[in-house]
Formats: sequence, C-alpha cells, structure tokens
Amino acid sequence: MTTTLRPSGPLQQSTGGARSRPYEIRVNSRRVGALLAACDTPFGPTVGEIRDLTVDEPDRRRGRATVGALAAEEVLRGWGCRRVRVSVPVASAGGLRMAQALGYTEYSRNMAKDLPAEPPELREGVVGRPMTEAEYEVWLVRAIDGYAEDWTSRGLSEEAARAKSVADHERQLPHGLATEGVALLVLEAGGVPVGHVWVAPVGEGAYVFDVAVAEEHRGRGHGRDLMLLAERAALAGGHRVLGLHVFAGNTPALRLYESLGYRTTDVNYTKELL
Repeated sequence: MTTTLRPSGPLQQSTGGARSRPYEIRVNSRRVGALLAACDTPFGPTVGEIRDLTVDEPDRRRGRATVGALAAEEVLRGWGCRRVRVSVPVASAGGLRMAQALGYTEYSRNMAKDLPAEPPELREGVVGRPMTEAEYEVWLVRAIDGYAEDWTSRGLSEEAARAKSVADHERQLPHGLATEGVALLVLEAGGVPVGHVWVAPVGEGAYVFDVAVAEEHRGRGHGRDLMLLAERAALAGGHRVLGLHVFAGNTPALRLYESLGYRTTDVNYTKELL
C-alpha cells in the first residue's frame, strides 16, 4: 500500500510569498489523516510549518504520520522553504518520538500552570506595584528593541524584526498602561525596583509576555518573586491558568518554571531542509 498526500483545499497565497494548503494523508484512495503545509510565518517564505498533523486512530502506529510529514517537507521544499518548524503537544508521545526520529531539534517550549485558588505570598520585604507612566515609556523602548533583537537572532532581517516588534506591541498595548486586562508590574525589594513583569489575557487564561530581573539584581531569587507576582496578577484578573514561552537553551528559566509547577504543553521543533 502507498501512503501519499492529496490536496484537500485550494492553495492560498499572497503577493509577499506566503502560502498554505491543506492535505489529506491517504493510503491508496483511503483517507487516513490530514495536515496543513504553510510558509506564512513572520520569517518569510523560506520558513515553512507543518500544522495540525493527525492520523485517524485505526491507522496510527503504522508510519502514516511519518510518511505524511516527509511528504509535507517535500511540498515545502518545492515552495522554496529552507527550514521547517513543527509544534507537538507534549501529550503526543508518538509525535515527539517522530519529530526526533526525523531529525527535528527542539528550540522552545510552551508551558502553563493551573493556579491555586489563593494568591501566593511574596517574600518579606518584596512587593509588587503598577508600573508608572515614566517607567512605561522607558520600558517600551527597551521592550521593542529587545523583541526585535530576539527575532533577528532567529532569522528575521533587522528591518522586518523591527516592524514586527513595533506592530506586536501596538496590537497588544493599544492604550499603553490603560489597556484593558493588562498588568505591567514592577517588583521592589527593600524599596528598590529590581524587575518587571507583563501579564495579559490570552484565550481562556493569562500569559506572561515579558519578565526580567535587572542585571545588577540577578542571582537573588527575584525571578521566582516576579513569577509569583505574575500569578497574583493573573488571579486578580479572574484567570486560573497562566502560560508562557521559554527557549530550549534557557536552562535556568526552564528549571525555575518547572520548580514552580509549570508543565510543558507543546514542544516546538525546527529542521533545516537540505
């Protein structure tokens, strides 16, 4: 029997080179699964993604997903992609094994925590307060610059990274500190500002968009203090789940989040298409 991909919808494309198309995974003429091939990420048309890859239960554990993924890679190569990304739910043990077997490398994780009913207590001498307008103006400039640098390090051109950073901050903070549901907080230890955290609603929960300890105050446990402050902000906003994103190479942050009870929900992988 032959496993192949068959288009199940029209090719969507833009003048900028973005493309996407849904496919069925078929064994001969029988549908056994589906996926979406796309190259519409902020990285431009050279970076593709395989999304929503599923195989029907009766046909799992027979290599259908592997063949489907390899065929999707060929589609992306044909579109001019040089790299492919996939996001695998951590509950999909087979999906995680397949990604590793096909040569994908983990680059980041999405994590989440079910929050307790009562807000956590902060350490003695440590308090959180709203960011002031003056602090916000300084923070916003640095946040835009830092976010742009992050995207540049991941392959975007400086111009595209800058444009994305500005647009994303304008979208997430249309009214600055007054944006509904947003908490931009400063952590103080002994009356001295030592870090900040940005928490905002996403979906049915809240999300940590930015958290940082000032360099001169690192190594004193303030990262944990900030995450507890983030939990307090999420609970105050009526949320019981708090999510975040962490890069695979950031081992200290990953260990901190795990120690605080965050669980990995999705593992994000990348692979070079030769």
